Amino acid sequence: MRGFRHLDTITALFVTVLLISNVTSTKIVDFGIFTFDGGTLLFPLSYIFGDILTEVYGYARSRKVIWTGFMAALVMSVTFMVVGALPAATDWPHQEAYDQILGLTPRIVMASLIAYVVGEFSNSFILAKLKVATKGRQLWVRTISSTLVGQVLDTGLFIAIAFWGLFPPSLMVTLVVSNYIFKCGVEILFTPITYGLTGWLKHQENEDFYDRHTNFNPFHLLPGPMSR
Repeated sequence: MRGFRHLDTITALFVTVLLISNVTSTKIVDFGIFTFDGGTLLFPLSYIFGDILTEVYGYARSRKVIWTGFMAALVMSVTFMVVGALPAATDWPHQEAYDQILGLTPRIVMASLIAYVVGEFSNSFILAKLKVATKGRQLWVRTISSTLVGQVLDTGLFIAIAFWGLFPPSLMVTLVVSNYIFKCGVEILFTPITYGLTGWLKHQENEDFYDRHTNFNPFHLLPGPMSR
């Protein structure tokens, strides 16, 4: 496996965006016509990083980064729950505040992790397949198409698993629609930046990967055949 100059940096940024989004999603934000959790402000960047990873380095390397993010989110969530369950010091009066902000329930954790894995792998798979089909042309078609599918799965699964029976159906629909429109809108708005970063990285890394012979099984963690 050859080394890359910027893959580690992009991986770190991807995981950072994922973790911050998970923490800030505990607040519901009202922007008038949009109502969504706070994590939605940053989370679309994870799909942009995912697009860049797959476009430049290929699905297999993107798959490794996705699982890295999954494990980091799992460790963070379990740590929050364990710390919250530990007895608080008698002179520390903030247990209730901790529980309200970081006191994640197993249901929320399960919803977040399932939605993340399904959405990210769908996004990466579609982009990789479209790159081969379009012979590397029309990057904007690949990034937007993959995001439209990945985000609807991510958003729909998270809201359904996390809040079914807790929120009224009208609020759940509002959250799904608002989140989806905002996330996809960010992807479209950032398309010129995505073009610039992918072009720069392809030049820097001397890599423009085509997944012609890749094993797309998300659980296949060994590197597959390399195809340029």
